[in-house]
Amino acid sequence: MKLVPTAATAALIAAGLAAGPAFAQGNARAPAAAPAAPQRAYKFSKEERAALQPVQAAINAKDWAKATSLLPAAQAAAQGTDAKYAVGQFELQIGIGTGDEQIQARAIDALIASGGAPAADLPALYRNQAALALKAHNPAAAEAAFNHVAELTPNDPEVLVNLARIKSEQQKPQEAAALMERAIDAKRAAGQNADETWYKYGLKLAYDNHLRAAGLKFGRGLITAYPNAVNWRDTLLVYRRLSTLDKSASIDLLRLMRASKALNGESDWFELADSLGGSGLPGEEQAVLQEGAQLNMIDPNKAAFRELLTAANARVPADKASLAGIEARALAAPSGTIALNTGDAYLGYGNYAKAVTLYRAALGKSGVDPNVINTHIGIALALSGDRAGAEAAFKAVTGPRAEVAGFWLTWLGQRS
Repeated sequence: MKLVPTAATAALIAAGLAAGPAFAQGNARAPAAAPAAPQRAYKFSKEERAALQPVQAAINAKDWAKATSLLPAAQAAAQGTDAKYAVGQFELQIGIGTGDEQIQARAIDALIASGGAPAADLPALYRNQAALALKAHNPAAAEAAFNHVAELTPNDPEVLVNLARIKSEQQKPQEAAALMERAIDAKRAAGQNADETWYKYGLKLAYDNHLRAAGLKFGRGLITAYPNAVNWRDTLLVYRRLSTLDKSASIDLLRLMRASKALNGESDWFELADSLGGSGLPGEEQAVLQEGAQLNMIDPNKAAFRELLTAANARVPADKASLAGIEARALAAPSGTIALNTGDAYLGYGNYAKAVTLYRAALGKSGVDPNVINTHIGIALALSGDRAGAEAAFKAVTGPRAEVAGFWLTWLGQRS
């Protein structure tokens, strides 16, 4: 959403703001130049009327030079609210007629300062004041003007977005992010989706300025309203970079990027495969590398990938063969570590039923974090197609990992 262009000041005439009072012989309430606008009754002193009438006549004749020369006398004579407001209208007409934006800006300032502007006209006046301030490279004045617009129209999301952008340019990212949140919430309250660019702008604000809570909110909103692979990737990458995640949680987010088709480029695929290999999961490492090659996302002949794939291929046979024996030990062990690790191995080989059995056994044992286990139960059930079971597992996750589980829940809710 762009700011109101300076040219829009011309619309003020149609709104009756720049029409000015209409003078007739002894009648301050004669029809105005804009007949569609409601007529206003002006009260002028004799001295004010004498100074104002020549300016109005020159404006009606489009004699801008004469109107400009007569304006200072009218400004000096104007003492009352109505007279000051009328002078502001005349000055605005002169500014528009001559195409002089400095005069337009002064006129709008005068209209606001006069105290005579109708309340309904103030938002338009402040909008144009902001636009002209931006054209004059005065962002502080633009910010002040849009603050007034936001106060007058607190539920107008477009105003909030404009103000957010000004706040960002003024190096006030927290205020900008809060305004973007308000704009999005206002759209939702009206039963509408906020524009995709609003979420992305908010996400960029959060990323650039390390606003973790805001990044989480904008990211979740983005993938909920506009769930595509690009948005999933951007959201999860921003979340990872704004958060302090342990290796296991980071891998679970990369797994989600894979599930949501958000892995893009060799670096994403390499990071996931390398992390899995380093965690003793050659089966899942092999599967990731093979999928990346099938999708033409990686070149398995490149040295880095060839090395990973060769190592995974060499480890998989013995790893698979050992699982049955390890499973028995895992179930009997008082610690849940072996059961968790064995469940992860089965998860990597796509044996989700076995993985869930081992994970659930680990839940009743010591030495393991139940939030990690419930996350992995949710992943295994989600990938197996058990949506209800996966939802229950993810919802059981508490603490810092609840955010990771929440992203999986969002993705699960988008599955057909």
